[in-house]
Amino acid sequence: MAILITGGAGFIGSHLIERLLVQSSDDLICLDNFNDYYDPALKRANAALFDDQPRVTQIEADFCDSNAMESLFTQHQIKSVVHLGAYAGVRVSVAQPQLYQQTNVGGTLNLLETVRRHPVQRFLLASSSTVYGRGAAIPFAEDAPHGVPASPYGATKRAAELLGLTYAELHQTPVVCLRPFSVYGPRLRPDLALTIFAKAIHTGATIPLFGDGTIRRDFTHVSDICDGLIAALTAENVIGETINLGHSEPIEMRGLIALLENAFGKKANIERLPERPEDLPVTFANLQKAQRLLNYEPQVPIEVGIRDYVAWFQSWYA
Repeated sequence: MAILITGGAGFIGSHLIERLLVQSSDDLICLDNFNDYYDPALKRANAALFDDQPRVTQIEADFCDSNAMESLFTQHQIKSVVHLGAYAGVRVSVAQPQLYQQTNVGGTLNLLETVRRHPVQRFLLASSSTVYGRGAAIPFAEDAPHGVPASPYGATKRAAELLGLTYAELHQTPVVCLRPFSVYGPRLRPDLALTIFAKAIHTGATIPLFGDGTIRRDFTHVSDICDGLIAALTAENVIGETINLGHSEPIEMRGLIALLENAFGKKANIERLPERPEDLPVTFANLQKAQRLLNYEPQVPIEVGIRDYVAWFQSWYA
């Protein structure tokens, strides 16, 4: 039996595969289409980490392709699905909303339909903190009223959640929706703010800071996210639930820059730009449900995580 990880060559996916190689005995299927949302060479470098791992099967295909997914599920005995694959990024979703709808909604529906024909024990659907939208009470609680998503990205992730929950009700598909908050760590995607800030400080370039720097984000180390995902694969009483995976200690972006300055030993050159309407003013995870259902407790303080990230970044950039 195997665990299928979509987006397996990406940032979170590659870390999850590393962890599952240690913490499980299951075969692992790394599915990725290596699209050009960011440099495919980075994802291929992640995938190369598993070239000598006999338990890892790497498949280059698109989960939006119904024939490819039918073939994959027919050829492999898949026990569980961890659906991490998606088009991410708030800003790009404003410019290309149809692409996000086709992949994040249509692709998720395609996987759910495939799983309906080839039942699995667990289907983890990675959502996003952006689903809470403007107007949601702080901290964000899964079962409290939500606001309206501020971007097409958030809207597509919420739509994907609703499809998953519908399939859990209608077809008893064992869906669990997990909402990661501002994940960071080694191998972070190059389009994310933390990578952009780190590269600017490292090279002496200018940091683009949107707004006055008081926007807050609940940065969560990738190892903590993996803890939550792995727990959700086997936890009882979680099917049909949505669960936050965050750190529950949001930090202002200007505070994040200060941590980076300290870790690099360099001052940042900041260019202040107008606030973007698609950016939520704060993301802040209420973790009571995660603690109760998954025994989830984030372990990596932001100060430690940023130092470790900068150490990795310096070696990678060199």
